[in-house]
Amino acid sequence: MSDSIQVTSQITSNQASPKAFPRALPSPRATSVSDTTKPVSELSTVELAQALVERLAIAPDDWHRLKSNRKARAGEQAATALVYLLKDQPQEALARLQQSAGWLDRSISAPPCPTHGH
Repeated sequence: MSDSIQVTSQITSNQASPKAFPRALPSPRATSVSDTTKPVSELSTVELAQALVERLAIAPDDWHRLKSNRKARAGEQAATALVYLLKDQPQEALARLQQSAGWLDRSISAPPCPTHGH
């Protein structure tokens, strides 16, 4: 069995609402993992964290189904926070950790879909 993983980079950013944190904040993916297959032992810590972000990201096709899933949304934000922390950006990491906690403690929720009802 191989210790390799496929890491791809298909990343988009979401903008946060200025009054609340219901949507994901922009992700730290400017220098994301390129399309490659490497043994896990050869990936940097940042690359591993970025792979986790990519794995936990809600795909556009799943957005309506998972936009209110607290575990999924908190996981996205916590993984993104880890990448920012590893890139020595503690303020960005803290914002994502606070948003992750907000999903878990129910202090934030998903906004209504802007494309519905029009």
